[in-house]
Order: sequence, then C-alpha cells, then structure tokens
Amino acid sequence: MSWSTALDAYDSELVARGVAPRSRQAYATDLAQLADWAEGRSLEPEGVAYKDLRRYAAHLSQSGAAKATVARKLAAIRGLYDSLRRSGQIPQNPADLLSAPKRGQKLPRVLNHDEVEALLDRIPAHTPLEVRDRAMFELAYSCGLRSEEVTTLDVVSVEFDSEQLRIEGKGSKTRIVPIGEPAQRAVARYLETARHALQRGEGEKALFLSKAGKRLSPSDVSRRLTKWVRNAALAGGVSPHALRHSFATHLLEGGADLRAIQELLGHASVSTTQIYTRVEPSRLRAQYARSHPRA
Repeated sequence: MSWSTALDAYDSELVARGVAPRSRQAYATDLAQLADWAEGRSLEPEGVAYKDLRRYAAHLSQSGAAKATVARKLAAIRGLYDSLRRSGQIPQNPADLLSAPKRGQKLPRVLNHDEVEALLDRIPAHTPLEVRDRAMFELAYSCGLRSEEVTTLDVVSVEFDSEQLRIEGKGSKTRIVPIGEPAQRAVARYLETARHALQRGEGEKALFLSKAGKRLSPSDVSRRLTKWVRNAALAGGVSPHALRHSFATHLLEGGADLRAIQELLGHASVSTTQIYTRVEPSRLRAQYARSHPRA
C-alpha cells in the first residue's frame, strides 16, 4: 500500500464518521509529514514499526516542535494505524505503546463576572456591525459557543418561542442549549434592525453576516472580539474560547452539575469538561471558606 492510498482511505473513513473538514485537513497535514519522513527511509505504511515511530517522535522534538504539537501529530498517527488495523491491513497498531510527551495543563483564561459585563456592555449599538457584534458575543457567552459554532449558526438556529439555540457542534453533532434573556434581546435587536442592512440578496441563511453579506469565518469572530477587548481595557488573552471557558466556570461556581455542563458544552467526555472548569487555587480556597462547615 502506498502512503497516498493509505491517507486517502483514512480521509474517506473520517468523512463517513462526520469529522469536520477543518479537523480532517489538520489530520491530513500531520500525516503527510509522517509520509514524507517515512518515504525518505523507504518505509511503506504497513512496514512502519513501533521503533520507527519512536524515531519519528524524536525527530519532531529535535526539529523544535512544541510538546502539544508532537502530541497532536502522534494522535493523528494513532488514528491512522487504528484504521489500518480495523481494515485488516496490519495485525496490530504500532502506535499503541507510543507515549505522547507530557504537557503542563495551563488553566484557561477565565473572565470574572465584572470583566464579562465590562466587555459586553461596552460594545456600542450604533451601527449594524456593532449591533451584530453585541448579539454575537452575548450569544457566545450565554451558550458557551466555540468560534466555529458561532459561524455555523443560521437564522433558524435561534428558537425564540422555546428560548433555546440549536448548535451544530464537532463531528456534526447537534445540541440544544437555553439562551439567556440578555442574549435573546441582543439577537432580536440584531435581526430587527441590523441584519437586513448587511444582507445582500435573499439566499444567505447565516445568522451573523459580514460587511459583504457573507457568513463570517472564525478568524473574523476572533478579530472583532480583540477589538472590543481593547475597547473595554481588559487584559489580553481573551479569545472566543475564553468566553466558553468563562461560561463553564461561572455555571460551575453557580452550582451547576458537571454532567449538565458537559452536555451544554457538547463534550463527548466529562474529563474534557473538568479541564474547562478548573479554577485557580485562590478561587478554590475562597469557595471552600464560604461553603465548608469546618473551613
């Protein structure tokens, strides 16, 4: 089997599993690098052994790749060889015993309640783009959205009667989450007063439109958030994902069950949710002092 055949077959499997195009492209890029390295050593896909993958991992580290990058590439390799094993091309996965480099887990940037209010309340609502941005970030915080999820929302995704939002998440999985009142008001105002000013024709279904009347990209969402973070004079490091982290942490602090937060975030595993909702030791101590009868 050639590398191109193996990688094409794996990509077809990812398509069948509903993996998002961006994720498939990332896998393809990582695995193409492995293919180049292996072909330079006359190794075909089914001829790669555990010791070869260890050498490849060492090669990545020596090339200056960050630990997180090496771990991601090794995960892609593990997925490829799992696919080859399931299809009977190889008897066992040579990457099964391959350990990823240990990564220090950084706490996500979490805004406190005052910072969230400062950010959202200081987005003016004078122009269509400002009204759009206020609605967009109110909704992102209210529903814990990824930036990609913000851009895939359609007008029909907002269900005002039931006060909920239908979200197309990772792997084309749909989840439904409640929308808070401030977000409902902001989105309703955007639809009533601003979206038609951005719309060009009747065919675009996207909820949030660019100046050109097109669906926004995740980079557009990040760029606009950076603008309003500066406007609110907040410290840096506030990304759309920081709003998602803050959503999860504030729910946890308010007493929400971790399993409920997992469903709202659309996580397949609760262990991922635990990372999102980890809080700083000082905040833990403060909560302990307030809550524990023997504190």
